[in-house]
Amino acid sequence: MLIMFKVKNYTSFKDEAILDMRAASYKQHTTHLLETYDGTKLVKTAAIYGANASGKSNFISAMFFFEKYIFEQFITKNEAEEYDFLSKDMETRLEPFQLSGDNNGASEFDIMFSCNDKTIQYGFECTSEEVISEWYYINDKKVFERNGSQVTFGKSYEKYIKEFTKVPKERLYLSVLEYFLGEKEKEIILYDFVEFFQKEYDVFLELFFESTIKHIAGLVRINERIVKDKNFRKKVEKYLSQIDVGIKGLDVQVKTVVDEKTGKEKKRKILKTIHDIYDDNGLVCGQKEFELPQESTGTLRFLTYIQEVIEMTERGGVFVVDEISARLHPLLTKLIVDFFQDSKNTKAQLIFTTHDISLLNKEQFRRDEVVFVDKNHKGVSSLYALSDLKVRDDATFNKDYLQGKYGAIPIFNYDGILGGDAIG
Repeated sequence: MLIMFKVKNYTSFKDEAILDMRAASYKQHTTHLLETYDGTKLVKTAAIYGANASGKSNFISAMFFFEKYIFEQFITKNEAEEYDFLSKDMETRLEPFQLSGDNNGASEFDIMFSCNDKTIQYGFECTSEEVISEWYYINDKKVFERNGSQVTFGKSYEKYIKEFTKVPKERLYLSVLEYFLGEKEKEIILYDFVEFFQKEYDVFLELFFESTIKHIAGLVRINERIVKDKNFRKKVEKYLSQIDVGIKGLDVQVKTVVDEKTGKEKKRKILKTIHDIYDDNGLVCGQKEFELPQESTGTLRFLTYIQEVIEMTERGGVFVVDEISARLHPLLTKLIVDFFQDSKNTKAQLIFTTHDISLLNKEQFRRDEVVFVDKNHKGVSSLYALSDLKVRDDATFNKDYLQGKYGAIPIFNYDGILGGDAIG
């Protein structure tokens, strides 16, 4: 479960921005809370609102970049035979804030999460050329701290990692440990960290979801379980049938395709949707299989989401989605949010950006579940929660938001847009 994520000097976030999932002491919607092993209460959902280009997607991008930067540096021993491990240059693709003449500092990322009855905090400062600093704590005990090329160790973990003091400036010390530690030491130092990101942390960035509408089907995520696990497939079918898009079932078929690189034939499993065929009297007279590209983009997006929603609420974790409402009817977005906020969910969180103000009300969210991103005239984004403002628990969130009481809305001049006297 995610406790906190922080970013600084990344894209439009020049200054420190923190998404804090720890719950305030509100009495409303107590079923919207999760509890960690040590009793810390966390909100199940965080809805991020803001104007276009305010920085909402940039914050989600930071969460995506953080994971990718770390795991691009992890490498197996077999891969290491192909090149000098410690001298390999990493392509960071870092995007620091660009609209300031005096800001040449490092970007900073920091996360805190709960996994397997442990609280883990890890973060780093880096530029595109080097890692400036790095820190790692388990249950508030230092595992290591790194400042430049110097690494210090916590007493509880020193015996496992003290011999690994060489760290190239362009690499994370965490990746050095992942490469050199034995399996026993990895289990103590890295197992819970890696498991969280592999199984419980999924960032769904709008930028990577679709390139064009016509090619969206090629980017639909098909979970391995939907192909191999009939029970899981039935759960997905259940929700597809509930949203009334005409899909009556899913069918897995084996197709022979030619590998473009080798020219050899290989078997590949494909997923098809099943629709009823009706006669002139409106009665079902058969069924027809559809390829995924024949379905609407909204249906495909929901299919992609619902697989992860089911899995996430079963195993636990955090599902982070940029523009969750894009191409979805508001009721479908609400269905997904309700799924996470349900009292039966005791393991999973949903963090998402949206413009859908039909959700922005006290019946749907606690005040600590609503987050805003605003950008000032200097191009600097800031992030704050509704709970940071003096807002009554009976306030009309969406009405007050549109009236500008919370900020984070577009500001424009009607006269300038319409030509002054265009409306008379």
